[in-house]
Amino acid sequence: MAEMLSCIIASLAIVILYETETLLPGSLAGNANAEFLTVSLMEILTICMVPLALRLFKFGNIGRSLASDGGRRLAKWGSIRMMMICMPMMVNTLFYYLFGFNVAFGYMGIICLICLVFINPTMSRCVSETGSEE
Repeated sequence: MAEMLSCIIASLAIVILYETETLLPGSLAGNANAEFLTVSLMEILTICMVPLALRLFKFGNIGRSLASDGGRRLAKWGSIRMMMICMPMMVNTLFYYLFGFNVAFGYMGIICLICLVFINPTMSRCVSETGSEE
């Protein structure tokens, strides 16, 4: 839960800094090649990370090993799962402003923020997704 809140607060801090013009947006807006490559890379990364994070505990090896081991490893994988969504969200938020309000980054950041609702990091939810009993 701390990872999720810290990433949301960091993303909000980025938004506040750029919207209040403490930092000036568009510092990388002039380079069309870099913008295209960055958008393409972040689209691929976001498209791959979101389904992977949402289904992480359903994969055979991970689910079985977490079901047998219990809480400590389950919490570790829960943090990894959270970061798989949070890191692209923060990077997309930053790139949205660095590339001069490119809406592709904004939409991907919003998609990641919405996905955080579906991986609420409670222990009972992790246990139910692995199919194990405590």
